[in-house]
Amino acid sequence: MSTTAWFILIGCLMLARGLAATSIARLPFTSSMAYLGVGLVLGPMVLGLFSLDLVEQAPLLETLTEIAVLISLFSAGVKMPVPFSLARWLPSLRLAWLSMAISVALVTAFACLVLGLPLGAGILIGAILAPTDPVLATDVQVRRPGDSDHLRFTLTCEAGMNDGSAFPFVMLGLGLLGYQDAGNTGWSWLWHDLLWASAAAVALGVAGGALLATLGWQLRGKDPKHEVLDDLVGLGLIAVVYGATTWLHAWGFLAVFFAGVALRQTELRLAGAPADQQGLLQAEEVHAGSAVKPQESQVPLTVSAESLVFKEHLEHLSELTLVLLLGGAVSQAAWNWRSLGMALFLLLVARPASVMLGLISSNTSLRLRCMAAWFGVRGIGSVYYLCYAINHGLPAGLALELSHITIVVVMVSIVAHGISVTPLLNRYWRD
Repeated sequence: MSTTAWFILIGCLMLARGLAATSIARLPFTSSMAYLGVGLVLGPMVLGLFSLDLVEQAPLLETLTEIAVLISLFSAGVKMPVPFSLARWLPSLRLAWLSMAISVALVTAFACLVLGLPLGAGILIGAILAPTDPVLATDVQVRRPGDSDHLRFTLTCEAGMNDGSAFPFVMLGLGLLGYQDAGNTGWSWLWHDLLWASAAAVALGVAGGALLATLGWQLRGKDPKHEVLDDLVGLGLIAVVYGATTWLHAWGFLAVFFAGVALRQTELRLAGAPADQQGLLQAEEVHAGSAVKPQESQVPLTVSAESLVFKEHLEHLSELTLVLLLGGAVSQAAWNWRSLGMALFLLLVARPASVMLGLISSNTSLRLRCMAAWFGVRGIGSVYYLCYAINHGLPAGLALELSHITIVVVMVSIVAHGISVTPLLNRYWRD
């Protein structure tokens, strides 16, 4: 397809998505399913107007998916309820770390025992498929600051953390495959990739978010008043925190999520928010307050709320582009028993088992556990990890097989979860 054709296609999809937003919300399918359908029709599966070699284009796709996940993780962090409560976060912490590790173990066993992959490749595909997606799962995640629904909070918080918590297992898989420049094994992996990189990421993210919140608040409180370009500042925080964390060999995804959390928590503490108030300063209220001078507004301006709308627009654009490209990356060769078997095993066995085991003896209801066990949406994060592994030296044959498995799993997840999200959530909230 020519550049002009791409402009027309993307523009038409954006127009259709924007104009039909209300109608899509009522229908039993998601916008991701529509983008995927267009990609499949235009791609090699049907018309063959364009195709994407995921292995060959791995460097480009790694960058695109990296940016998309970073923006989505920051947005998820900003939407977390205020104030922070360990009791409320504990189920999500267990899902993001314990359940994720169980999922990696189960997928590794399936990959080695059923598909015949070596241990390193089994761990690698387990880590690639383990994280739930913060980009494609917006229908089952927190939609705005102040959303107090326990299910949405649990799934959003899990997705915000497990994109970072899966990284140590990616490195372990690469290390076991012999790529020591990318991954460690043994005590070195335990100490550096798992403990240091995770703890440092959380610390750097919290410090960066809290520091920016304090600085922005002080600037706005000075006389004469200072204008703060919140959209630009939010993107700057993502870039600085991610860059600094990566430079220190820690997990940048985890750091960006906690930077968003700390930014919002600190801003609302400085604003004097009541300790028991769970949702504050929704984007609509903040923009309404922006129409008057800051000193006259009843709603204090914050970087987190002001920049959130812009970040969500970027999320929608990245979802459209990447899912469309995903449809053009799948071929008939990818639809084999190995890929479909992994997809069914992950969605019907590994995800439910890992959630039930991870939340055992927790304060969550059985209904919430069942919903969380099903809505483990896979998507852009898995594509990022796949491209990361390919770019660190996977041999062509293994890279192609893992690509086929990942693409099919993501596509099955988009369709299965997209069809079921509206009826299941409606029944969940009605009951």
